[in-house]
Amino acid sequence: MRSNLQGFDLEEDDIAIIGEDGEFLGFSEPVAEALPVVAIVGRPNVGKSALVNRILGRREAVVEDLPGVTRDRVSYAADWNGTRFTLVDTGGWEPDAKGIDASVALQAEVAIELCDVVMFVVDSRVGPTATDERVVQLLRRTNKPVFLVANKVDDAVLDPEAAQLWSLGLGEPHAVSALHGRGVADLLDQVIEVLPEESAVAQPKLAGPRRVAILGRPNVGKSSLLNKAAGEERVVVNDLAGTTRDPVDEQVEIAGRVWTFVDTAGIRRRVHLQKGADFYASLRTAAALEKAEVAVVLIDVTQEISDQDLRIIDLVLESGRALVLAFNKWDLLDDERRRYLEREIEKDLAHVDWAPRVNISARTGRHLEKLVPALETALESWDTRIPTGKFNAFLAELVQEHPHPLRGGKQPKVLFGTQVQNRPPTFVLFVSGFLDPGYRRFIQRRLRETYGFEGSPIVLNMRIRERRLRR
Repeated sequence: MRSNLQGFDLEEDDIAIIGEDGEFLGFSEPVAEALPVVAIVGRPNVGKSALVNRILGRREAVVEDLPGVTRDRVSYAADWNGTRFTLVDTGGWEPDAKGIDASVALQAEVAIELCDVVMFVVDSRVGPTATDERVVQLLRRTNKPVFLVANKVDDAVLDPEAAQLWSLGLGEPHAVSALHGRGVADLLDQVIEVLPEESAVAQPKLAGPRRVAILGRPNVGKSSLLNKAAGEERVVVNDLAGTTRDPVDEQVEIAGRVWTFVDTAGIRRRVHLQKGADFYASLRTAAALEKAEVAVVLIDVTQEISDQDLRIIDLVLESGRALVLAFNKWDLLDDERRRYLEREIEKDLAHVDWAPRVNISARTGRHLEKLVPALETALESWDTRIPTGKFNAFLAELVQEHPHPLRGGKQPKVLFGTQVQNRPPTFVLFVSGFLDPGYRRFIQRRLRETYGFEGSPIVLNMRIRERRLRR
């Protein structure tokens, strides 16, 4: 069909697209590594997440002027002067905590056990408290290097306030301001000196596993799914909706295949209607989706498919990521609800009937292994590339069988087509006139019938080109 373009006005980038049939980049071989781990601990609202953001050089952790915003152990890849390490943010530790606060405190204690160096953050303006002294007792039992960080020392006038922290018995307090960055560089220089080249506690992590974002509305079972896949209480699970706020990465093995699962905050309503920590959690959920390759959208089968569920699916489609639908809490489904669910799927999810569906129970782990073939199918489709010659042969046959309807006495023609990228599969059609949305959907449907693309969105772009004027 390349000859169809003769006599049409083409731009420079058109020529590049038409003439290009280059290779697509794949994934490199996984490399195992066990980076040293630095955990940041302390009681609530002393500035732990603010210090994390200062060290990373970007606003990664959710920060709000309220205690208890961070709840999980959240790991970040950090780098200081060429030394790479894993930075772990934790929720505030409190003695005798109950309910969700007890789960948060437990995650902080696990972080202390699974690190090589501890940064113990204390609010210099408040001074040492009874809770701080209890944390010191916890830290002394670990026999690990501990750096006492006196936070909120915003200028030299406040330096004497840090001196009172000598009473904790952890040596010299390092006066810093996480908000302004004062003293953080000097602190990191000393931390790097005691870091081992390879972690003594962290499991070697593979650099290559595909990234899977777990999305869904609050309390649908995202954290339970991650915990069951990881085989441990990796994140806090509570009946309170909106427990997770920071995206939590964890490498998990299911049916012999390693994946990087990312647990995200539940999307409860439109971002511009949210406030405080929920607003920033939603932004980080969107950012986690951008870094992922495939999204598993969890749907609670015990409740009616809602507008929230559909908005989350639309968010995945807009991001261009591969999609798997996981119907959770299947073990709680009765026959009556099953009939209603089938109708809801047929009515509300018809636009994503190409996405693989898996019925699971995140709480019990039932049919969790069925996620693997669904993820593999979606990612294979997402990676697919159709050679230009093969694609144009498909287009020629399709246009011959079903030409575009006449519009205003004219019939737009498909002159040439090529796939310009994968992840997601993106096609460019050179046409002589505007193609109706219905005809574009028809082309997408036939593409799926011919080549599969199960689990992957298809992007179809048009370039309308006019014939050259004869001179």
